[in-house]
Amino acid sequence: MCGIVGLVSDSEISIKEDLLKSLKRLEYRGYDSVGCADTKGNVEKDVGEISKFMEQIKDSKASCAISHTRWATHGGVTKTNSHPHWDCKKKLFIVHNGIIDNYQEIKNELIDKDHVFVTQTDSEVISHFLEEELKSKNMVEAIKSFIKRIHGTYAILIIEKDNNTIYAIKKDSPLVLGLAKDRFYLASDIYAFSDATNKAIFFEDEEFAIVDSNKYNFYDSDGKEIKKEIYEFAWDLYQEESVQNYPHYMIKEIHEQPTASQRLINSLDGEQNAKIKNIAELIKNSKSVVFTAAGSSYYASLLGIYFLNRIGINAQTLIASEFHNFMLVDKDTLFIAISQSGETMDVVSATKWAKERGAKIVSIVNVPHSTLQRMSDISLEIHAGPEICVAATKTFTNQVVALLYLSSLLGFTVNMQTIPGKIDYVIKENEDIVRDIADGLCDKKDIYILGRGLCYPPSREIALKLKEISYIHAEGMMGGELKHGTIALIEEGTPVIALIPGKDYDMYSNAKEVEARGAKIITMANMMDSDFKIDVTINDGKFAILSVIIGQLLTYYIALKKNLPIDKPRNLAKSVTVK
Repeated sequence: MCGIVGLVSDSEISIKEDLLKSLKRLEYRGYDSVGCADTKGNVEKDVGEISKFMEQIKDSKASCAISHTRWATHGGVTKTNSHPHWDCKKKLFIVHNGIIDNYQEIKNELIDKDHVFVTQTDSEVISHFLEEELKSKNMVEAIKSFIKRIHGTYAILIIEKDNNTIYAIKKDSPLVLGLAKDRFYLASDIYAFSDATNKAIFFEDEEFAIVDSNKYNFYDSDGKEIKKEIYEFAWDLYQEESVQNYPHYMIKEIHEQPTASQRLINSLDGEQNAKIKNIAELIKNSKSVVFTAAGSSYYASLLGIYFLNRIGINAQTLIASEFHNFMLVDKDTLFIAISQSGETMDVVSATKWAKERGAKIVSIVNVPHSTLQRMSDISLEIHAGPEICVAATKTFTNQVVALLYLSSLLGFTVNMQTIPGKIDYVIKENEDIVRDIADGLCDKKDIYILGRGLCYPPSREIALKLKEISYIHAEGMMGGELKHGTIALIEEGTPVIALIPGKDYDMYSNAKEVEARGAKIITMANMMDSDFKIDVTINDGKFAILSVIIGQLLTYYIALKKNLPIDKPRNLAKSVTVK
């Protein structure tokens, strides 16, 4: 989940203006701590965010340097545990994204050989392992030994003092080489350097590279040199990095949803039309259709299942981390993976598992050229653009828009062209109302969100947002399950949000049941009345999108009232690249 960036140039670059500004573009991957090292032997690191770190350190120059922004797994959030790590002689420096599974075994062996460890991390074994191997081998042979001996996931950058070369190794965690005019970038994803170049080379598992200021060479795990394809990408075409006049990226990205959804619909009508029609044909002709995803993407997949099942297509979905335990796939299965980043480890692992069993692979992603996209037979891009806030807003909406469009090709009735306008209307008409409601909810410890059918997945997604950003215990649940336990938790003043599309009398009854037990009812509805009605104004597949957008606004304004770190909530990262 961490972010790593390395730079090699034919002239000296600014650590602050070049290296750390590139790293900041990856801060969504983790922001517990930050650090950098160069081949002059200079090391700086500390806990906290990159902006604060950049203010604290003096700028320096080097022609070769590496950097890291951390999401802690092994070892607490401390300056000592921050990356980079080094060897006993402080001549070898590494940054690492991933988890070394057998680190304790390796660490014990190295301690027996008099290596001294100073951190609690699994990553520190990398520098000491290589130090030990380099006593009798060159770097290529040492890396080959590393790949054979080390178990786990890793994207690693290595530098040596007084040697302007970066060594890079990849297994399961993402890693890419960016080819700019006067420098090479090595990074966790293309966003680190997409403002500087649109040319990239993607590492595959158990590959490593040696990169200096003039050239790069790639090798397989046996040390045999391999040729790699250069990709040209267009990620910057709609890039909007600046928060502009908004106080937070989250509210900015909520307000971008009319534009983002229109951009996707235009793409599906245009350059991606043949692709999505091909996916529709695969669904029609497959004996089994299964989805997998995680987090918000999973709730989007639940809506996809609802749309398809309503038109008689048997489809299923399952959380990616448990996919191999509860789902069967074979050569007759169409496997559809959904992921914002295309790098979510559980989704990538489930996709590999399905691919090994002969399934046809389709992916729906936001980040082009991601691992998931490169594994797929067909990949659809949702064109939401870069999303800086950890919480999924416009990416969730565009995932659902893509699934609605796909379902419409197969017979689900929906007017796609009205979606952007409806989103715009719902935001403008309800934002002030939602802000007022948020004022009354910011001190609540529990909120329940009820939904049935079309509105069950949105209830889960709204609850997730309230947990992630507002730090409120929230449960999204099926209205029909209310009486099977949860109603015992309802007491005077407990907030319950009821999602009621059209004349859903069963859902209305569920709301009245908890109201009778003292709950404070808030309805998102377009026909039913209540004392706290929020008007969603639509009664088809779009209701799912619009109700979630209101939930996004509610989450934002509760968190704003509580003065919480909205764009960077505690303990979370946007791209979950560890299991």
